[in-house]
Amino acid sequence: MSGTINVTFRLADLAETPEARADAKTAADNPASAAAAAAAAPTRIANPALRSFDLFPTRIWQARLDPLLPQLPRWVQEVLAMREASPSPAGRTNRHGWNSTDMNVLGQPAFAELQQAVRAACAAALGQMGRSTPFSLQSWINLHDRGGFNFLHLHEGSLLSGGFYLQVPPGSGQFVFRDPRPGVLHGCIKGAVPNGHSDIHLTPSAGLLVLFPCWMEHYVEPHDNDAPRITLAFNANALDSGAGAPP
Repeated sequence: MSGTINVTFRLADLAETPEARADAKTAADNPASAAAAAAAAPTRIANPALRSFDLFPTRIWQARLDPLLPQLPRWVQEVLAMREASPSPAGRTNRHGWNSTDMNVLGQPAFAELQQAVRAACAAALGQMGRSTPFSLQSWINLHDRGGFNFLHLHEGSLLSGGFYLQVPPGSGQFVFRDPRPGVLHGCIKGAVPNGHSDIHLTPSAGLLVLFPCWMEHYVEPHDNDAPRITLAFNANALDSGAGAPP
């Protein structure tokens, strides 16, 4: 899909002064003299009235699911039981931790309330993206022990990606979005300013839901606590996408 933006540019209007009115009368009475005077006079340039256009906006979403907070201890125990029953991690981008081979965690009866909330949030976000067709959810557990992290990756082929934080002890690594504009790395402007380069660090907290475009590269910083950091990660996929295992 392509689009066109038409940008108009207009100089700020100059206030009409008595001198300006006198100059206009002189010009009307003596056109030749006025033309000569105009050629000799310095050019007056108004300050441009700049309008800003953010051409490539990237939207993420966050929501606090505080009504579900009483369920977090039970869900954490469910996750720990899953790990005990199948201790070998799936691998992928997770290091020094554990992630589930089960890719339909939200389909388990114990997580029914969370599945409902995630599905509603994804539907609302996809609606803002102009997508209102049905979708499926792919979901798994991402757990970090001390020193655990996820290296840089993206979730190719999905409609939307996200995560819900089940347990976030002190020292939990931040979730980091990489600036998606490759060319901005070559600019001299750095920081969270227009046209500057700046990765975005998100501080997680238990009960926080985050949604983002699947193509947003991201990683998780190392975890610094003996209690695990636990996230339920998910993708919203088109029903005909045939999306495979996530990173």
